[in-house]
This record gives sequence, structure tokens and C-alpha cells, in this order.
Amino acid sequence: MKRDSKILITGASGFTGQHACNYFTELGYDVIGVTMNTPLVNKKVHTEFCDLTNKNNVSLLIKKVKPKYLLHLAGQNHVGESWNEPIKSLEANTMVTAHLLEAVRQENPTCKIVIVGSALQVDPANLSTLPHPYSLSKTLQIVIAQAWAKLYNMHIVIAKPCNLIGPGYSNGVCSLFAQKIVKMEKKMSNKILEVNNLLAQRDFLDVRDAVRAYEILLRRGRSGEIYSFASGKSRSLEEIIDVFKKMTTIDFEVITKVSPVYEKPIEINSSRITRLGWNQVIPFESSIKDIISFYRKILL
Repeated sequence: MKRDSKILITGASGFTGQHACNYFTELGYDVIGVTMNTPLVNKKVHTEFCDLTNKNNVSLLIKKVKPKYLLHLAGQNHVGESWNEPIKSLEANTMVTAHLLEAVRQENPTCKIVIVGSALQVDPANLSTLPHPYSLSKTLQIVIAQAWAKLYNMHIVIAKPCNLIGPGYSNGVCSLFAQKIVKMEKKMSNKILEVNNLLAQRDFLDVRDAVRAYEILLRRGRSGEIYSFASGKSRSLEEIIDVFKKMTTIDFEVITKVSPVYEKPIEINSSRITRLGWNQVIPFESSIKDIISFYRKILL
């Protein structure tokens, strides 16, 4: 085990959280995973159950663990839910971050922290571009993180990844496509794949590459800075479906719910983190292969 390697990972039972727990455990970190009530699969990870929306609970957690590093992944990440319950999204993404940072300031101010933001956050100086309440919650989350870094001289780095994909349960579009196709293969579903806009553009990065980025940022990132990272290539949903078609013998029909509308490719500049030594390792096609293999194993 690495000396002074205690890392606290929030959202440990989630898609990215499980990959993070596995990765940091393999590197020899002493990993403490925080979850609301879901036991963790990785038995090498010590589990702490905590409702992070409760300020007192968060304070007791940090006082007990006193981590050397904190990777904050927990939160509400569903755009649709943010429209229905905007306050809940603000509590989960904004106030939880504030509770964690304040608890660390009080109990363990030398802790190095990475707050994981979102590609959907906007420039707080131009709130007229806000697309939904989820974006607001993530934007305010980053404002709070940078404020605590500046006002209290804490070591807080912000990660801003693109859409993450890879093996494991996820509500992302690639996972949803894989689930549907595997159900077709097992004759559990009709051979129809429904999509909204075939020309919608997204940049996808394997979650395992993202987790490597978080570790680099914990060790080398500059406090108060935002580090964006992505594969550097946007793909339309049509292109993604073509990749899936090459990985199955099922001939399925694609039905669009609306007329396809061209979207400008998303440009994400990863140069700041590449200067720290990070780069994409896992190709998109390999990620898709791993996703569909995951669902073939579990959908028996």
C-alpha cells in the first residue's frame, strides 16, 4: 500500500465510481468508497454509508476518515430529473459539494481534492446560455469549488470530462443501445432501435481513461484550474449505430422519432491535461466491444 495514500471516493457505487475504486485499489491506494446504501462489489474497498446531503453526516465522515485525497463523483446526473425536481439537483450537485469542501476545510485542510464537473456546465458569466437546471447545478458546483480554493487556499482541482462510456451499468446512450441490441440477440426484444436525432454529435471517452485522468489531476493538477478532456472526436448517433452493427449478426431497423437535424461537432480542448502526461489509451471501438460484452454476460 502506498504511503499516505488514503483516498475517499464519493459516488462509489455508480458507473464511474466502481471503475475508480477498482483503479485506485490496483494502484495500491487505501480506498474508502462512499455510498448512500448500496454495498460495494470490490471487497478491497472499505465502504462508508453516508447521506451526503446531510451536513452533519458529511462532517462526521471527513472527521472519521481524514483522507489524503478526495475524488468527488457523487451527484444527480439526469437532465430530465433536473427539470422535474430542480431543487433536488441543486442539493445533490451544489450543496453536497459545499458540505464536503467545508468539512475538509474544518477537519483536514491539506487534503487534495478533485471535483468532477460536466461538459454541460456553462460560463457563469453568461447564464443566458443555460440549457436546463442540471447545467445550473453543475455550474454552481464549480463556482463553489473555485471559491473555496481561492478563499481558503485549499487544493481543489476541477475535472471536466466529456460523455463517458465503458463496461458496467450506465444510462448513457451507448449502454442503452448495447442493452437493446443484446436483448434482440437473445430474442427478448423486437428488432427495432429507436433514436431521437441520428445526426446528434457527442464526444465519447472510455471511463477507464477518465479515471486515469482523475488520478493525474489529484497528483499534478493546479488548484482552482479546470481541466477538460475528451477523445477529440465527435461522433453522430448514426456513426455509433454503424459500429454496433459490425459487432452483431442481428439485422435491426433504426427508427428516428424526429427528422434528423445536423449538430455542429463538439470541440473540447484537452491540451491542459495532456501537458500533465494524460492521453487517451482505449479506442472507441474497444469501448463499444467491452460494453456489448458486458451486457451479453449479464442478460442471460
